[in-house]
Amino acid sequence: MTAPSEEGLRFDDIAGAAQRLRGVAIRTPVVRDDALDALAGNSLFFKCENLQRAGAFKFRGAYNRLSQLAEAERVRGVVAFSSGNHAAGVALAASLLGIAATIVMPDDAPGAKLAAVKESGASVVAYRRKDEDREAIAADICARTGATLVPPFDDYRVMAGQGTCGLELCDEVPTLQALVTPLGGGGLLSGCAVAAKKLAPDIEMFGVEPQAGDDWRRSLARGERVRIPFPQTIADGLQATSPGALTWPIVQSLVRDVFTVSDEEMQRAMRVMFDRCRLIVEPSGAVAVAAAIAGKLPFRGRRVGIVISGGNVDPEKYCALVSGG
Repeated sequence: MTAPSEEGLRFDDIAGAAQRLRGVAIRTPVVRDDALDALAGNSLFFKCENLQRAGAFKFRGAYNRLSQLAEAERVRGVVAFSSGNHAAGVALAASLLGIAATIVMPDDAPGAKLAAVKESGASVVAYRRKDEDREAIAADICARTGATLVPPFDDYRVMAGQGTCGLELCDEVPTLQALVTPLGGGGLLSGCAVAAKKLAPDIEMFGVEPQAGDDWRRSLARGERVRIPFPQTIADGLQATSPGALTWPIVQSLVRDVFTVSDEEMQRAMRVMFDRCRLIVEPSGAVAVAAAIAGKLPFRGRRVGIVISGGNVDPEKYCALVSGG
């Protein structure tokens, strides 16, 4: 984990990340659909990070972090731990920058995400979720090799990269009144909140997490970070067990509320996005959509940004989920 600076995450950090990512990351499209607006009771603007390089927003933070490594750090390589999207983002960013990467991934990681990591040339170290500690494994590799750890969310430079997603959305739709993102460790929501609140101070920020993994909802209710058991949910990218140390104060101060959605609501959102927008969305990427179309937002008639965070899902699993299997 990167030690916090005196300033924390600043808008200037996100603006700087946007410059580094220019011409490297995709400025993903914003999609609309009248039928979904009617279903949600709000005007929805979908930011399609499922169409980002490596299939998810995670590439933004990974590239921003790796591009700022000193030359001596680049020589020693990087290490990351992830169930998939952060792994793929780090692997691709490392490949583009000529940096060796080792990724610690669970042995049950989705095949599509594992394949993406290997295709980028990264080395994979598998671990067992139930009885092995991925952070300890990554720390041991760093200690032995001198490599730099790239956390999935608790790093200001990673968070700044993720915030460019919100920066782009607010730039393209400056009249947004609310912005909703998936919520796992909190890097995406933190970055987007800092960016959006700078550009539109009155905008309301919301996060959405799986019903089975409601560590943020519980933490906000208690006013302190709460740790929960490993959640069993189809949203494999949102199985965090506690809010991040650096993301927690940002979300606590800038985000109005956090909602939860069930696996069934995620499946419905995935089907709707395919039927209406012809978009393939993974379960984790669909949670903000799910909250919006299930009527969980505490208002109607507003202009709402919805981040679709990723689209990395095995074809067989995707077909089963959207068909109700």
